[in-house]
Amino acid sequence: MEIISKALFWVANSLLIPDIIILLYLFARSLLLIGSFYNQFMTKRANDKALAHRIADLSPATVDELRNALPERDNALFVAYLRKMLEKPVDQDYADFLLSCLENDAQKDISLSKMLAKLGPVLGLIGTLVAMSPALVGLSTGDIAGMAYNMQVVFATTVVGLVISAVGLVTLQYKQRWYSRDVSNLDYVASVVTLNKAEQ
Repeated sequence: MEIISKALFWVANSLLIPDIIILLYLFARSLLLIGSFYNQFMTKRANDKALAHRIADLSPATVDELRNALPERDNALFVAYLRKMLEKPVDQDYADFLLSCLENDAQKDISLSKMLAKLGPVLGLIGTLVAMSPALVGLSTGDIAGMAYNMQVVFATTVVGLVISAVGLVTLQYKQRWYSRDVSNLDYVASVVTLNKAEQ
């Protein structure tokens, strides 16, 4: 039993360095995500200001007006798929295909936020528990300096893991809301465009 316990202890301790490396990597990814999220937010505001009221008031007679109001470049997923929807006459099957593609690309975009939200606390807890063991050993042997160092690792991994998770969770909530609205808007545009085709 003692051999098994020592082997388990050795395996657990060997996970600390990989855990810290992965935490630092995910923390860097979360910082990059904050930058890209801010860029998406500003682009989303500009697009909503230019297109939201036109989509809300869309009718077969104003389809060309909406097409002309699109930004010159596809600066967002929604704009790219809206352009595809408006650039040529579409039927219901092609409109459903575009909606499915938008949903798939949206899921791909929010996958990093999901991963950060889930992995941050897990890796933080692993680092906390693994570093806690030598801290307790240091306490029992009177090695206060060693215990203090390990407690620093305990708190650092916990804090970094929670920051990673917070970034992932906040961006995930906003992006899910954005893409849900984008799918609804594109679905409405598709119904108006296919109705316009049917009338013609």
